[in-house]
Order: sequence, then structure tokens, then C-alpha cells
Amino acid sequence: MTPRITTARVVQAAGSIDPVFLHSPQFECEPLSAELGVRLLLKVETLNPIRCFKGRGADWLVAQAPDRTPLVCASAGNFGQAMAWACRRRGIPLTVYAATTANPLKLARMRDLGATVVLHGTDFDAAKHEARRAAAAGGTRFVEDGLDVETAEGAGTIALELLERGESLQDLLIPLGNGALLNGVARVMKDRSPATRVTAVQAAGAPAMLESLRQQRVVQHAAIDTIADGIGVRVPIPQALADMQGLVDDGVLLDDATILAAMRLIHRHAGLVVEPSGAVGVAAVLERPQRYEGRLVGTILCGGNLTEAQMREWL
Repeated sequence: MTPRITTARVVQAAGSIDPVFLHSPQFECEPLSAELGVRLLLKVETLNPIRCFKGRGADWLVAQAPDRTPLVCASAGNFGQAMAWACRRRGIPLTVYAATTANPLKLARMRDLGATVVLHGTDFDAAKHEARRAAAAGGTRFVEDGLDVETAEGAGTIALELLERGESLQDLLIPLGNGALLNGVARVMKDRSPATRVTAVQAAGAPAMLESLRQQRVVQHAAIDTIADGIGVRVPIPQALADMQGLVDDGVLLDDATILAAMRLIHRHAGLVVEPSGAVGVAAVLERPQRYEGRLVGTILCGGNLTEAQMREWL
């Protein structure tokens, strides 16, 4: 059976996405490699107008939407910014639902980019439930990150760029939230570099996706408890779980203390401000150094949206 996500479609997306989101920096960070005992390649997705990777998938999705058709989505913050950027570029009205606890910097940026922001519920999944209901009631299209296949196809362009290096990664550590990033990137890597070991990385306080993958059924949680809001999923998307089949070689759950330590290491050795969700790949190496010792390991620093208060406290 043909998978929902294909490398051919990812290649097509790469020719359409706003160049501001493409060809992000990637390099072996020697000081961080020496600290961790690996050859660590960083794919830096924070140096664009929304400081995260989600502009790739959102721009690809909105480019194919009918002109001026209003859209509704839900977001912990980064996807909402990406959708707002892409919709403003094309004059498409957008409403974003977010939790009352969402990162205020991300909320402000969504509004600055022209989105109408509605706060509902205490976490992302509660906001998503309300967004879906409101869109259905108003006859508006609801766009769902991880379910709408374009979000994963856009993310998969990251893998095309990683493969341009020539030297194959032995390990690729990918943050796992709703699955768009992992499914897009891992699909391309498994097609073109099958020897690369793909590891999905989640916060221990939001383990639903990995638990669902391991148990081969949808596992939901009543709440999440992690600083990594960008990967804080408690209600998995069944289609995204199906997309993951055959793509994941390993999975890691990390506590917040390890994630914070990784953020600080990245800041100290690479000079980069990375949010918790973006640091989990480095945190996985920090947690299990013997597993990766001496290997060429890549990870995606998928976002860097921290408030001033968070930077003072965490970095």
C-alpha cells in the first residue's frame, strides 16, 4: 500500500515552499561533540521569521488552499505562527485556537502576523477540540498539524537537505509531537538512507505518542506535565501513528531536568537559544551517551521561541 507521505511529494514541496524556510544551517558542532563524545550534527530550524521548522509545512499547505477561503487551526504556538505567516502572505483569514496556558510570546507573534487568536482550555488538545467544533459549526476548513499530510511533506524537506551533505548519518534523533516532523523526515531518510537509525524523542511528561506506537493502539492521557510544550501531545492522531509504522527504530522519553541541561549545553557551545522541544535530541545523547559514543549523530533544533522570563530562568 502506498504510504500517505511519499518522498516524491516532499521533493515537490521543496520546489514550492517560501525560500525563507529552506536550506537552514547544518553543521557538526565541535565543542558540543567533544562534550558529549559523539560527532553531533545540528540542523538549525530557528533562524527564520517564526523561529521554527513549521513554516515549511504550513506554507506548502496554504499554497494549495483555495484563495481567500478562511482557515482555522489549533496550536501550542509554533504551528499557529507558521499558518499566520503563510496566510498573511496570501491574504487568507486565519483563526488560531490556543490554550490559556500557551507561551505568551508565541501568542503575540500569531496576532502580529494577522491571525485571530482564541484562547480555550488548559492545554493544546482542549484547544484543538474546540477549534474543530467551531470550524464545523461555522462551515470553515479546520487544518490539523500532523493529520493534513502537507504538514509532514513540508517537514520532510529537512531530510532532503540533510542528505545533501553526502556523508550518511548513523543516527537521527527527531522530536516527536503530533508526528508531522518525524513522519516527514523519517519517510525520506528511510527511503534514501535506510541504514540511518531513527529515534523518536519525547518528554516523559507527555508520552502518549510513543506509548501508542509501542502498544499498537491509541493511548490518551488526561493531562501532560512538561516544559516541552511544542511536543506536549496527550491525544494522538491515529493517522499520524499509522504513518510512523516502519519508520522508527527507537524511542526515548526524557525528564525536564535533562531537557533543561541540553538547552544550556546548546546555548553554551553553539550560541543558540532553543526551546525545550528543540533540545530533546541533544538531551537524548546526554541521557544515553554510551549508545551514541563515537557515532555521527544528527538532530533537529526545531524551535527557538522562548520568552524573556524563560530565557532568564532556563538559560
